[in-house]
Amino acid sequence: MDLKNITMTDLKEKLATIDKKILIKFGAGFGAILLFLIVYYAVLNPMVKERKLKYNDKITKQNEIVELEDNIITLKNTIEKNKPQFEKTSTLFHTKAEVEGLYESLSLHAAKNGLVISKIEKKEPKPVLKPGEAAQSAELLEQSAISYYQIPVDYEIKGNFLGYIKFKRAVSKQKKMLNFDKETISIVQNDSTGAIVARGELTIVGMPDEFF
Repeated sequence: MDLKNITMTDLKEKLATIDKKILIKFGAGFGAILLFLIVYYAVLNPMVKERKLKYNDKITKQNEIVELEDNIITLKNTIEKNKPQFEKTSTLFHTKAEVEGLYESLSLHAAKNGLVISKIEKKEPKPVLKPGEAAQSAELLEQSAISYYQIPVDYEIKGNFLGYIKFKRAVSKQKKMLNFDKETISIVQNDSTGAIVARGELTIVGMPDEFF
């Protein structure tokens, strides 16, 4: 057929020769494809995108959970590693509240042994630096450089000598670190009971984060 000389009449005649069932099937197929595209882009595609976002979010959260679990394990290991040192320092060293309650503690031991504490005076805490740290003024001192604090306490105790010995023994059995650094014992003149007066300085130790 010469396509250059084809007319509308020729096209109509050719189309008329095509089976109508074929046209119907073609139209139905085209319509089905069109309907599928409409349903896909209008309904299915948004659903797929939403599920994909949820899936990605789920994966992200799972990765975060794994990371948190790893961090928890690391923290537990750190705690277990530092626990002995913490227990040691918390047992030996005084907290600020315990230092403030020192008079009550010593008074209790004194009363049990027939003594009277006539004086107890807490002085300014003195920092003890870690090995290798250079001494410097308090204004420039950093907490990380301090190993612990020494808190000097002046005292005066009256009573009998045996009671005083028992008092010191009871104090020394405490878990908290406490040292008698200076001590003078005087006999009270003209006292038939053999009373003595003990004067001196004791030192307790405190944790750096409590007194810095």
